[in-house]
Amino acid sequence: MSSTLSAKKSPALRYSLVAIGLHWLLALAIFGLFLMGIYMADLPFSPQRLKLYNWHKWAGMTFLALTVLRLLWRITHRPPALPTSISHAMPSWQLRAYHATHHLMYALFFVVPLIGWAYSSAAGFPIVLFGQLPLPDLLSADKALAELIKPFHKYASFALIGLAALHTVAAIKHQLIDRDGLIARMLPGRG
Repeated sequence: MSSTLSAKKSPALRYSLVAIGLHWLLALAIFGLFLMGIYMADLPFSPQRLKLYNWHKWAGMTFLALTVLRLLWRITHRPPALPTSISHAMPSWQLRAYHATHHLMYALFFVVPLIGWAYSSAAGFPIVLFGQLPLPDLLSADKALAELIKPFHKYASFALIGLAALHTVAAIKHQLIDRDGLIARMLPGRG
C-alpha cells in the first residue's frame, strides 16, 4: 500500500496524454492556420477566396475553443517540472526565455483568434461556424475600425509563428545537441 501512496505523490515526469494530444493538435493548427492566412491574403476576390476565409475563421474559432480546453486542462493538471538536471544545466537566460516563450505563446493563443474575430465583426462579416452556428459579433460593423484592427491580427500571427518556431528550434536543440531527453516528455508513448 505504501508503494501505491508514494506513486500517487511522486511528481509526473511526462505530460498527460490529453496534454500531449492538445499540444500536437494545436501545433499543427498554428502552422496550418498561418500558412492558410498567408496564402489567402493575396488571392483575388473570388468564391475560392471567400471559402478559404470562412474555413480560416472556422479553424480559428476551433483553435480558440481548443485553447480554452488546453488552458483548463493545464490549470487542473499540473505539468511536470523541468528535470533538475536540465534546469541546473541551463543558463539563467535560457530558463527565463523558456518561461517567457511559453507565457507569450499562451497569451497569443487567445489574442490571435480574438483579434481575427473582432476584425471580422468590425468588417461586417459575421462568423457562422461550419456554416451553421452564427457566433455573436464582438464589435459593431465599422469599416474604419476594421482597418485599424486588421494589421494587429497579422502582427500577432507573425509573433505567434515566430515563438512557435523558436519553441521548435529549442526542442530540436535539446534533442540533437544537448541529448537530454527533454522532448520525450511531450511525445506519446511510455515514459
